[in-house]
This record gives sequence, structure tokens and C-alpha cells, in this order.
Amino acid sequence: MTNIIAALVRHQLRLSTSIGLISFLLTLGLTSDWQRTQATTPQQLVQNVPANLTNLLTQIDAAASQGNVQGVLQFYSPNFIHGDGLNRQTLEKSLISLWQRYPKLQYSTKLLSSKPEGNAIIAETETKITGLPSGNGNNMTLNATIKSRQRITGGKIVRQDILSERTQLTSGSKPPKIDIKLPQQVKVGQKYNFDAIVQEPLGDDFLLGTALEEPIQANKFLNPTSVDLELLTSGGLFKVGKAPLTPGSQWISAVILRGNGMTMVIQRLQVVKK
Repeated sequence: MTNIIAALVRHQLRLSTSIGLISFLLTLGLTSDWQRTQATTPQQLVQNVPANLTNLLTQIDAAASQGNVQGVLQFYSPNFIHGDGLNRQTLEKSLISLWQRYPKLQYSTKLLSSKPEGNAIIAETETKITGLPSGNGNNMTLNATIKSRQRITGGKIVRQDILSERTQLTSGSKPPKIDIKLPQQVKVGQKYNFDAIVQEPLGDDFLLGTALEEPIQANKFLNPTSVDLELLTSGGLFKVGKAPLTPGSQWISAVILRGNGMTMVIQRLQVVKK
């Protein structure tokens, strides 16, 4: 009987948001709040930021708030690179795609550290990004927390690396509340546990879900992922994964659907050498 029910409720869902796009917004979040952060950081940190950078970030903030892609891109180096294999051209496509899907994004960034390195500034930040459903058919609510490191040279952003990343997308009137248990870092070839536990009683609802493990690659940023949701016989997902044999980053995702809502959580898993 369980197999018959599973066949009947088997559901294919195309994830309309490529989660990798969110990473690009970190730099915009940095610009929108950097000046406010300076006012509350130690004087030593403020002195590490050149005076002309303040004006640069103000201009980027204004352009980003208007959804002006070209206005933002003029402050990026033509040779801009991202630790996940992206470049300035991909950034442009990503911003256009993401702002179309989420025109009401809000950013809140905290400067964690800042130091000079030669003629560059190295800044580590934590950015919280929120997006509410919009009138363009997108009924998803987005919440993301991203830590990253930026390198700024000659008034241009030249490199960005994501240090950690967690994003949650929800839809429906009552999306499942999920508690995720996943290590932030594992060694190559190491086994690890990935649990996504639903926190409230389900009543008569069916619970569908799946877990995904994807290498973080440049071609994943603009291409949505199709997944099959299976009938879950317990209150969540309980998986054992195995890290690849080469260092890198993985997106580990859980998608759980109930009758009146869906929740998707994506976290970055760093795979390091032994």
C-alpha cells in the first residue's frame, strides 16, 4: 500500500531559484551597510578603509537599490573572479535573473574584519538577506545568511570567496519548520550525517521530501534543478552522505513539502584535505 501511495503522490518540482545566485548579492549587502558598520567598529578598522572607498560604496548602494545592474557593474573589475568559478559576465546575468525573481530583497551586513594587504583591502562580512513574495508570480519567501571574504583594489571589487552559506526558501500558508543538522566542514572521503527534522506535528498531512548533494560549479548558478519528492514515512529526512575525494564545496539541500506549504534549506559544506 505504501508503494502505491508513493507512486500516486510522487511529485516533480523544478526549483525556480538557483541558490547560487544569492551568493552574488553578498557584495551588494556589504556596500549598503558598510558606512553604518564603520560608525560602530573600532577606530583601527575604520582607518583601514580608504576615504575614497566610502564614496564608492555609497554609489554602489544607490545603484543596487534602484536595480541598476550597469550602475553596479561599473564598480567591479573587468577581471573580477569568484571562488566558485564565476566572473563579471556571469555576475551581470545573475543579478538580472535574481532581481527579476526577487525585486524586494533587503540586506543587512555586519563587517567582521578588515585589513590592508598591499594596495588592497581584505574584508570579511556576514550578510543577512531577506526577500518577500512579489507580484510577479514568485510566492517564495527567502532568508539567507552568508559569510564571505572580499578583495578590493583601486576602487574595484576584484575577488569574492564564500566562507559559509545557509539559505531557506518557504512557500504556502504553513511551510514546515525544519531543524537542519549538518557539519560545516568535512574531510575528503569522510562520511557525514545530514538530518532535516520537521518540528511540528503533521496531523493528517502527507509529508514529501528529498535531499540533494551537488558540487558547486559555475554552470549551476543559472540553471534550476529538478528534483523528485518521495513520500516520507518519518518526521523528516535522515541521510548519510560521503564527501568526494577531491577538496571543494558542496550544496547540501533538503526539500520538504506538506499539504499547505514547502520549505527548502540549502547549506554549503566545505570539503577539505585530510
